[in-house]
Amino acid sequence: MDKRIASADAGIVNLKDGMTILMGGFGLCGIPENLIGAVRRKGTKDLTIVSNNAGVEDCGAGVLLQTRQVRKMISTYIGGNKLFEQLALSGELQLELNPQGTLSERLRAGGAGIPAFYTPTGYGTVVGEGKETREFNGRMYVMERALRGDLAFVKAWKGDWWGNLVYRKTARNLNPMMATAADYVIAEVEELVPPGQINPDHVHTPGIYVDAIFQGAHFEKRIEIRAVRKQL
Repeated sequence: MDKRIASADAGIVNLKDGMTILMGGFGLCGIPENLIGAVRRKGTKDLTIVSNNAGVEDCGAGVLLQTRQVRKMISTYIGGNKLFEQLALSGELQLELNPQGTLSERLRAGGAGIPAFYTPTGYGTVVGEGKETREFNGRMYVMERALRGDLAFVKAWKGDWWGNLVYRKTARNLNPMMATAADYVIAEVEELVPPGQINPDHVHTPGIYVDAIFQGAHFEKRIEIRAVRKQL
């Protein structure tokens, strides 16, 4: 039951070239910073990364684009990452863009054992090209397939030795779904506590989904776009 490991590097010992990694978070919020750094140090190549976006050039999944370790990104938008845009437009990086709700539901379906589902989002656009469509109650829907990964990297605020996780506010984005949709799930937390220290009613991801957990050594928590009001 004790799922503690020493570090991010210990968590990715089985990571191999060509694997698919699910990375939780939104922009630079709630991202698995320590695990991303470990992948960069290991130098694993030809990865498929499933992430809401790729952060920025020098933070988040963007650091793996810098080192050309990523073959394909499955994301919802490019955001302000100029390198991401450049690699996608040049063909150096394969890119599969998903509507944000569709990506989330594909992951949820993958964790629930649902192979596919129908959504009206994307019908009649490039998103729906080549996909099965069907009419329900006079409205057209596109069939989307579930999404799973070899590994999932999730970031939580607090966790216990058994892998029970609590996320904080918007850092909860995509992390809970990804924790259910991979063959091996690694959680990095800001605070690691003994069992019994987390109220069961406060658990967002039960430990049954988590294979390994560690307390992160450092969290930069960078603000992606800093906006301040001018002084009156």
